[in-house]
Amino acid sequence: MTTATVYTSTFIFSAKEFDDDFHRLNDEIASRARAIPGFLGEEAWENPDTGLHSEVYYWSDLDALHQLVGMDTHREAKRLHEHWIGPYRVVIGQVLSEYGTAGLGLDHVPAGTGGETAAGPGVLG
Repeated sequence: MTTATVYTSTFIFSAKEFDDDFHRLNDEIASRARAIPGFLGEEAWENPDTGLHSEVYYWSDLDALHQLVGMDTHREAKRLHEHWIGPYRVVIGQVLSEYGTAGLGLDHVPAGTGGETAAGPGVLG
């Protein structure tokens, strides 16, 4: 069970065609997000039946999440989003507990943590 506070930012969207500008912005946002102190990891999912994608970022605090939201590249992507995505939804949440295999599905867990945080093994413990 999680003992440290963990927050999530989940971006659920219907994808259109991705061009070079999308990939440039997406890669820069992801790279910069991973460098924010408080970034704990991420996971991505796609439902081939519905065409929906989901990107989940895990954060140790809301200040870290606000750094992502305040990035110039994030604001640019929001301004241009209709070129690349259809309907979307953003969910900000606080993790209350986690069960099962710690870290299953997580990518880009920060180096030096050994996959562990104050919450215990894995990103969420």
